[in-house]
Amino acid sequence: MLTAMYEQIAGEIGARAEQVVATVNLLDEGATVPFIARYRKEVTGGLDDTQLRRLQERLIYLRELEDRREVILKSIAEQEKLTPELEAKIRQATAKNTLEDLYLPYKPKRRTRAQIAREAGLEPLADALYANPALDLETEAKAYINTEAGVEDSKAALEGARYILIERFGEDAALLGRLRDYFWQNAHMISELVEGKAQEGAKYRDYFEFSEAINKIPSHRVMALFRARNEGILNLKIDIPVDADAPPVRHPCEGMIGAHWKVSDEGRAADKWLQDVVRWTWRVKIHTHLQTDFLTQLREQAEEGAIEVFARNIKDLLLAAPAGKKVTIGLDPGLRTGVKLCVVDQTGKVLDYAAIFPNAPQHKTAEAAAVLKALCEKYQVELISIGNGTASRETDQFVGEFSKNFPQFKLQKVMVNEAGASVYSASEFASQELPDLDVTIRGAVSIARRLQDPLAELVKIEPKSIGVGQYQHDVSQVKLSRSLDAVVEDCVNAVGVDVNTASAPLLKRVSGLNQSLVNNILEFRDKNGQFRSREELKKVPRFGEKSFEQAAGFLRIIESDNPLDGSSVHPESYPLVEEIARRNNRDLRSLIGDAVFLRTLKAQDYVTEKFGLPTVRDILKELEKPGRDPRGEFKTANLKEGVEEIKDLEPGMVLEGTVTNVTNFGAFVDIGVHQDGLVHISALSDKFIKDPYEVVNAGQIVKVKVLEVDRERKRIALTMRLDDPLPQPGESRSARPAARPASTRGKKDFGAASQNKRQTGTMAALFEQALKNKK
Repeated sequence: MLTAMYEQIAGEIGARAEQVVATVNLLDEGATVPFIARYRKEVTGGLDDTQLRRLQERLIYLRELEDRREVILKSIAEQEKLTPELEAKIRQATAKNTLEDLYLPYKPKRRTRAQIAREAGLEPLADALYANPALDLETEAKAYINTEAGVEDSKAALEGARYILIERFGEDAALLGRLRDYFWQNAHMISELVEGKAQEGAKYRDYFEFSEAINKIPSHRVMALFRARNEGILNLKIDIPVDADAPPVRHPCEGMIGAHWKVSDEGRAADKWLQDVVRWTWRVKIHTHLQTDFLTQLREQAEEGAIEVFARNIKDLLLAAPAGKKVTIGLDPGLRTGVKLCVVDQTGKVLDYAAIFPNAPQHKTAEAAAVLKALCEKYQVELISIGNGTASRETDQFVGEFSKNFPQFKLQKVMVNEAGASVYSASEFASQELPDLDVTIRGAVSIARRLQDPLAELVKIEPKSIGVGQYQHDVSQVKLSRSLDAVVEDCVNAVGVDVNTASAPLLKRVSGLNQSLVNNILEFRDKNGQFRSREELKKVPRFGEKSFEQAAGFLRIIESDNPLDGSSVHPESYPLVEEIARRNNRDLRSLIGDAVFLRTLKAQDYVTEKFGLPTVRDILKELEKPGRDPRGEFKTANLKEGVEEIKDLEPGMVLEGTVTNVTNFGAFVDIGVHQDGLVHISALSDKFIKDPYEVVNAGQIVKVKVLEVDRERKRIALTMRLDDPLPQPGESRSARPAARPASTRGKKDFGAASQNKRQTGTMAALFEQALKNKK
């Protein structure tokens, strides 16, 4: 059974079974995915982190399946109904649905009508009528009247016999399997408006009378339908659609049930009764069973899609290029309450803070400029980080004018995504980290630090609060947390962590570390000062050999006596590097960073029984640029001056912006007007793409053209195909891509508004579809 499991996983992730076996052994020994991906390539045959995560997920699912399989086998065996044939089918089942279908006839259940009928002695009647439909119903039923058993007359006897056959017909695993396949290929998700909910559910108007094939409906639309149902706006069902104007016909699934059980209408006495049994089997038992299963399946698949979208966006934000170790001012913009300001040094330490009021209604521009000038002079500020929420463009304009008036400071201003800053500000960690600062100032600190190093700052915030997903509040929070935790772990370990400056939340994400070890590391650091070597980590209480093995390669010590301690070379490989230096008569320090020389070496020459070719190659590459940061070059969008609000936009404008969110139907882009515009998937590229992620990712700087602007509804339609023509007047007026107010990012999903389907033209149809898909 284990071999079959490993082969199944191997096929799903594109690997060999022996690679899966080796990886499972490492996981069971306590190795983490980042450690395996980076330092055990020889063992796994080079599986990457994506394959390893998928393997881990499927391993959990299939092990749960195995546990369930054993429970089922034990249950049926205890009933003394486990035949060799049934056991073989159960052991061969590869999906939970198949397993449960096989178990259905034997599953302990509350007393059903069929069971009550059998207890009343009616099963022989059911068997007789099924075996010989020529028998007279009344004549046969009268023989089973038993008032003591509750069978008062022949009608009650026939009703009991019908329930027995319905249960028998509806619990055949082979039939259920065929019906399940047929249903998947032909059934639709159908929604209908709950009476009296039209006005309350106006944003779901496009789904009031909706039908789409269940094997084609995209995950974001499924999530929208479930949300509408949960809000009491829609009723959902799954069935094979029929033409309301066509004459009534027998449901095709009823025909499949009749054929399977060889029930046909040949004019015999019991044929009509048996036909009713078939119809009831479908309508009352199997359809309900399949509908529940498929609604669950569709929701689970949609949740996986939503979680995947969220995880990809989170990964892009976490791996955004850092601006670097520069003195930075963080500005948390506001209007009535002013702009909160904080100065942090190169390491993120708070130096000073204040509140200024350059915007409406106070307009204290001169006073604000004086405060900013004094701080820039005092602390030699290089960067100004501006949160992209309310009053962000007004604040950006103020800083721009300030920079023009005081060019000697050579300031670089950058607009950053402030999503989650308020969550951090009020968090327990923030109160521990910045106990003397007001909650409002903590937000400015976070905005400054996330420009310096997005990863180090964003790990302090619960990932789902960063606001780059679809329906994150509607999905399984357990699955969401598990997926996002994996993403954060992978990102942190891909970059590496300076153990002497890292915060507790950052250290906690390092492979092999838990909260207890993190606390011990911080306590040791506070008591003894900075770590001088990786070897010194072993002095930390409870930092054993296994923890050291898993964590050491990801923990960097920049000023160590051993230059390798600041690289991603694992301590277990230090002897190999020393051997490379010795064989080439080079000093270790002179060898490190000598890319020209290192590229002349042949990795194969240094392969040993302990160190395989993948490891040697990784080490030589790391030695070229030790401690290199895998994140890209720091870039910012050049927001167009004079375009600060939606009223400043005009169709045809070409602007630069930052992708804030990638969804299944397109990408949202911040062009600096407080609302993100939507680039529909069809407008992302000149070629056909199935996934927007093929073209864009969160944080990417892109050029877009404004296609349409609906100022009243604050909706902006954009295209990345700069040659796209503008829609003609009257071509499309009512449907536009929804925009998200910048101030709502990270707080809650933005509800889409559906519009009447009265547009004409291809672009109008695309926009309407995008709008429908948004929520």
